[in-house]
Amino acid sequence: MKVPDLYCGKRLFCGIGEPIALGVGELEARGSAFIEGPIIIGDAQQFPIVSATTMIGPSKNEEATVPIVPGAICGFNHSPYSLSVVGDACIFDNLTVNKQIEVGSHLLAQGEVIARVNGGQHILSLKKNFDIPHPTKEGWRLRHTCPEGPSNDVYIRGRTKSNQIKLPEYWKGFVDIETITISLTPIEKKCDIIVKDWDDSIVSLESDESIDCFYHIFAERKDGEKLIPEYPGESPKDYPGNNNEYSVVGWNYDTRN
Repeated sequence: MKVPDLYCGKRLFCGIGEPIALGVGELEARGSAFIEGPIIIGDAQQFPIVSATTMIGPSKNEEATVPIVPGAICGFNHSPYSLSVVGDACIFDNLTVNKQIEVGSHLLAQGEVIARVNGGQHILSLKKNFDIPHPTKEGWRLRHTCPEGPSNDVYIRGRTKSNQIKLPEYWKGFVDIETITISLTPIEKKCDIIVKDWDDSIVSLESDESIDCFYHIFAERKDGEKLIPEYPGESPKDYPGNNNEYSVVGWNYDTRN
């Protein structure tokens, strides 16, 4: 028996309710639909219970071609998709993913990116560190922050032919200006260049000759407590400072054996 097609030229309602978002009166959205749900699309056997208002499973229609979506993370060996969206998608509340997320381009986050790994919690915006057994003191540990060093430093580097090096504007509220250290390397010729003065905006240089040098400027962050690089203990839990300020990695190096 041939089943006829079903056309709906105006609006399709299934359930109880007034979908005001679809328009009222002359503003009614032509070709729109309201389905109270739950609704299953695709393989019905994928959902033994009602898990959402809309449940979408892989296609079981033998008359339809296998959906292959071209893109950086797709391929012919990929299983058929349950959902394909062309254009932007918007989710107003939480998105829970049971398995992995593959991103073909950038991953942008307005808030924190938090990973819960090996029973710990790692926040990407926190200072990155490694914490290992002390190499020379038995019963002690050594913690360095990234880049590997005993203080929570940030740096800028570059080349200048001017007698002034402009510091990043955000350093005013980010670093302790008193901790600044400056290294200069003349290029192509011997040249006496000195740091004449500095503040939270400008490093001023002085030389009897024209200036052409590489520079490397370090300063310690002031948005938290100072790092304690050496401390007695058997694990990162023994750190005497505020562990909430750090995302500790590398500590399992001493437990691999």
